[in-house]
Amino acid sequence: MTSHETALPAIASAQRMDQCVDQRVDQRVGALDWRRIEQDLDQYGCATVPQLITPHECDALAALYPRDDLYRSRIVMARHGFGRGEYKYFAYPLPRIIGELRGAIYPRLVPVANRWNRAMGIDVRYPQQHADFIRRCHDAGQLRPTPLILQYGEGDYNCLHQDLYGEHVFPLQVAILLSEPGRDFTGGEFVMTEQRPRMQSRAEVVPLAKGDAVVFTVNSRPVQGTRGPYRVNLRHGVSRLRSGHRHTVGIIFHDAA
Repeated sequence: MTSHETALPAIASAQRMDQCVDQRVDQRVGALDWRRIEQDLDQYGCATVPQLITPHECDALAALYPRDDLYRSRIVMARHGFGRGEYKYFAYPLPRIIGELRGAIYPRLVPVANRWNRAMGIDVRYPQQHADFIRRCHDAGQLRPTPLILQYGEGDYNCLHQDLYGEHVFPLQVAILLSEPGRDFTGGEFVMTEQRPRMQSRAEVVPLAKGDAVVFTVNSRPVQGTRGPYRVNLRHGVSRLRSGHRHTVGIIFHDAA
């Protein structure tokens, strides 16, 4: 974890968010069924994590969205052809729960990331600690934090895409749903597509409840074929909201150029 991420936020809203962390993040991450998560990642390219954060923490994070002083930039998707809706990238220092989740989840995913790269013939290997990987990003000029919060309203959607941001890319990331399906919004499902060589693409719709997370592939992963592993490319997005409002937090482990 970087010194940026462990520093206490300077403004009152972020301080209130720090006070809303209901349980030690490293403890809850350590208690997850990582064997099952790894198996699902290998089989499907994604894995759900029920109730990674509490409803209280979800509400506190969503309440930060109007506070522009917490963010380095705001993106209106329609202006760039990304879909409809908007999102904001957090500035350093990150809210405590986001920084701690980023630092605690990353080491659990490093074995999967390194094993996948070996299978795909990619020479890159990832260090065990997130601070060391962030140092690698920063040394290459990828200095801007990438954790973000997304906001959707009725009719909004997110086109299929990949979150790459530079030369150094960690191949897995996390999204956490902050809103309650069926109460706060309808529609708005998390969607992935997998493009397989000489085959039609496969779609995966991932149902989530408030506080649930999905760990998923950023760009490519290996699939075992009859002649050995081959590479498939994945994209992710969000289907159209039928009604209401939806907030999501995204935790990306590499920083941006």
